[in-house]
Amino acid sequence: MAITWDPSRYEEFTDERMRPFMDLMARVGADSPGLVLDLGCGNGLATLRLAERWPEARIVGIDSSPEMLAAARERDTEGRVEWVEADLADWRIEDVGAAPDVIVSNATLQWVPRHLVLMETWLDALAPGGWFALQVPGNFDAPTHALMREAAVEHPRSGELEAASTRYGAGDPATYLQILSSHGLAVDAWETIYTHVLDPAGERENPVLDWVGGTGLRLMLEVLEEGEEREAFRETYAEKIKAAYPRTPAGVLLPFRRVFAVGHKS
Repeated sequence: MAITWDPSRYEEFTDERMRPFMDLMARVGADSPGLVLDLGCGNGLATLRLAERWPEARIVGIDSSPEMLAAARERDTEGRVEWVEADLADWRIEDVGAAPDVIVSNATLQWVPRHLVLMETWLDALAPGGWFALQVPGNFDAPTHALMREAAVEHPRSGELEAASTRYGAGDPATYLQILSSHGLAVDAWETIYTHVLDPAGERENPVLDWVGGTGLRLMLEVLEEGEEREAFRETYAEKIKAAYPRTPAGVLLPFRRVFAVGHKS
């Protein structure tokens, strides 16, 4: 089942979602790459940052969502990026026609089946001296996801919902380090827990629900029929998530673990 993304929902927390990307790219030391690939470019915000950093480079953004790519193309007013609609599970890196100097994947590979195997083909295609950089969420045991699975178990269509709640996933820093290292890359792998302060002004009823509604919750809701069935599940989950993430004087705090790996092919 393909995921239908809503760029406007995803962009509600742009600052928080962009921070891991900026931390990831701070560890990439490429000076003047010729070809830069963004695997899972989404709405194009991060991709255009790559174009700004390397103004002479050819930048290619690949994503499976036509909705996200439409937002990216609209944002790319100078036509700086080649936007390609493709599912990374089937996409062939050879189609770009050259060896990439930088490959970036930000908060995408958790949605790609067998991405650990696919990574090996991408690493083999990397140009000598090239860089590979990935970031994936590592929060699948957090209350946001655990309570989603709990709500799924309680639902009459629990089998379908549980399957959606456990779809794919991400590795740990050591897993990515081993893969990149085995392909001759010098690797820096780490993890960070961000404590995002959501809605400090108190303008949202349930800000963590709004956050998840732009990402993982979409898989669950798309299993259900539009209307009452979908809304009933959302309300059940909303009650659980609001209790798990209470408002504090600073705002609603969302701890979020991220996993990073950067490799340099010397």
